[in-house]
Amino acid sequence: MTSALFALALLAALAGPLALRLSRRPAFVTGRDGRLSTSTTLALAWTVVLVWLLLATLGYGLTAGGGAAWFEGEHGPLSPLTTVYLPLLGGPYAALIGAKAVVGARLERGTLAKPAPKPTPSGRRPLRELIANDSGRTDLVDLQYVALSGVTLLYVVLFFLSDVGAGLPPLPTEIWALTGAPAGAYLLNKVATRANPVITDVSVRGDRLTVEGGGLTAETARVTVDDTAVPAVPDPATGTLTAPLPDSAKPPFTVVVTTRGLRSDPYHYESAGL
Repeated sequence: MTSALFALALLAALAGPLALRLSRRPAFVTGRDGRLSTSTTLALAWTVVLVWLLLATLGYGLTAGGGAAWFEGEHGPLSPLTTVYLPLLGGPYAALIGAKAVVGARLERGTLAKPAPKPTPSGRRPLRELIANDSGRTDLVDLQYVALSGVTLLYVVLFFLSDVGAGLPPLPTEIWALTGAPAGAYLLNKVATRANPVITDVSVRGDRLTVEGGGLTAETARVTVDDTAVPAVPDPATGTLTAPLPDSAKPPFTVVVTTRGLRSDPYHYESAGL
């Protein structure tokens, strides 16, 4: 029990200040578009947990474990490190590096739109961005990556706390698939995602509608308001579209942009006062 309490206190000492720092200044875990990065956040989480496991094991070995001799032997406390824990860490880092490379290359070629996110009143990024696409809708691939990684992290932490004296828990080697497979699906999703237009904000001034986002300024851009098509004028300088507001459109209404045959996610506009 004492060893488990010590390990928990060490985890709080490692994760607490880091979480507080990131809640105030999350730039370290945001992507180039300013949103929270799923791959960066999960890679960081696994790094913190692995560092915690090693430090807690070292602390136990030098105190209750009896010293350096406790670490020796074929089945010593660190024996699962190369067969289980480094592969567990490898999946998230492969996803992180691959996603940065794919997104960067697609942005340079113009085959992907990554508009800046809408500012929040607090200045902090919402955690929901970890499981959402650029339009703010839940992305099933991101959701499964976060959920399965979270369950695996919990599995590792609880098994370690149940017997700190045994060292790193000898988990089944196949458990790496719980991070590797979701990470692979996450990366493939980055490769396969089409360059759909993205709406981040809609504003109304008088009888004019302004749509902000990414990938909106193609010559073929078309705006529909509650299924009513309206002529749109793109502004390449600001990346926005302006269009007349149909007489029949009263808030709340839904705006959709279509470019090159690709539709944006519906954006539900309510009045500015709501």
